[in-house]
Amino acid sequence: MQKIAILYDASQAVLSTFELDEVLNRILSILRDYFQFQNATIFLLDTANNELYVRAHFGRAAGSEGSRIPVGKGLIGTAAQIKRPIYAPDVSKDPRYVRAMESTRSEVAIPLMVRDDVVGVLDCQSDQLDFFSQETVDLLALFSTQASIALENARLYSLERRRSTQLEAINTIARETTGMLDLSQLLDKVCSMILSSFPVDEVAVLLREEEGDLVIQAQQGRLTPRMRIGGRLPSGAGLCGRALASGRPVVENDVSKVEGYVTGYDETRSELCLPLISFGQTLGVLALENATENAFQPADVQALESMADICAGAIQNARFFDRVKQMAYLDGLTSIYNRRYFEMRVVEEMERASRYTGQMAVIMVDIDHFKKLNDEFGHLLGDEVLRQMSAIFTQQLRKADVVCRYGGEEFAILVPETTGENAMGVAEKLRRVVESWPFPGVPRPVTISAGVADYPENGTTRDELVRAADEALYAAKQAGRNRVMAAVGVRKG
Repeated sequence: MQKIAILYDASQAVLSTFELDEVLNRILSILRDYFQFQNATIFLLDTANNELYVRAHFGRAAGSEGSRIPVGKGLIGTAAQIKRPIYAPDVSKDPRYVRAMESTRSEVAIPLMVRDDVVGVLDCQSDQLDFFSQETVDLLALFSTQASIALENARLYSLERRRSTQLEAINTIARETTGMLDLSQLLDKVCSMILSSFPVDEVAVLLREEEGDLVIQAQQGRLTPRMRIGGRLPSGAGLCGRALASGRPVVENDVSKVEGYVTGYDETRSELCLPLISFGQTLGVLALENATENAFQPADVQALESMADICAGAIQNARFFDRVKQMAYLDGLTSIYNRRYFEMRVVEEMERASRYTGQMAVIMVDIDHFKKLNDEFGHLLGDEVLRQMSAIFTQQLRKADVVCRYGGEEFAILVPETTGENAMGVAEKLRRVVESWPFPGVPRPVTISAGVADYPENGTTRDELVRAADEALYAAKQAGRNRVMAAVGVRKG
């Protein structure tokens, strides 16, 4: 009767908290203080892999923290399989016993169950033969019922708290990203908020390009990347490719078992890829990585999928805003950049040059006798000449170079990381191509004149540099047109 009273007190102590670690510590304290055991281990069940793993112990444990035993193996796994206590008074005579400690002579394994479901196993071992009496085993079985309820309560409490945290994170992400219209800042914000709110070690956002490849646009975390921002993943490759093709989340909680797995980060063990879909359009993939196996549970996937939908909407908004902004910087006739864009970019390139290479050039170009061409052949043909001229410049220049229609028949070209003879060579190349180009409807050659100014030799501000290139262009026209001239000296206002 006294033992029953003690057991009642012990059960109340175990059930008085909802924190999992505190529940585990109290169960172990009762086994040590009330039952006077020297060794005890609590195994919890990993339902995804049908394995039991060590979650807490004292004394000489049946396994180290995190060690795993398949259900059905050994006394511990068998107790979980048959859902009944197992007692081996002499482990050497029990064929089910799997040796974990040399000193073990007797062992009792009690399944921890909620209703008819096993949640774990309580394992106690002794270095004495037949150490556990039948009365002790019965008391352990009774106590395990209360311990199981306490563990289940702690699990539900942890799950509810986790869901609450996730919902709060989703609301925060929705609130803070919806109004962000700069795509780069938006993606960085998304990565940092996911890292701080979900069980994730690394976040990467890959956006889809027209040809179908995925390009890494943002990444944050603690893992070692195989690819950096700007890296490309071919269409259909890896888990990201599967998510993109199916339009559904792809989760792998042990990537070592995935055939043909494309490694994005050295330490990844679990990966979740979520397609970013907005109004039926697949924009890309959100890739989440974790350095531990079984990191992503179904409840996490559901919450993260909701969060991915919010991010996709924000990305779509940012892209739409960027397109609208780009339209404000495009010339309506030629579809190349306009003067407003040039004046913004030339300042950016000058600042970049001053920080890094220290080199850049501006080329000002004017179509020779364009007014005469308009008067002779009409404005419609003149407009077509402007369009073809823009296309020639775009085709002949590097991707890094910037071609703008400065006004009328005048063009401005930014040439980063190039000065001196090289910049003059670029302008001369354009002049030769234009001179030999067969403009439809124009029975005679169309030519251009150009002026080249270097930064910082010919100017250290936007106005100085543009004025120097303009004056060089004027000198080229005065010298007979169809030629390239370099600016001389620094032009001050």
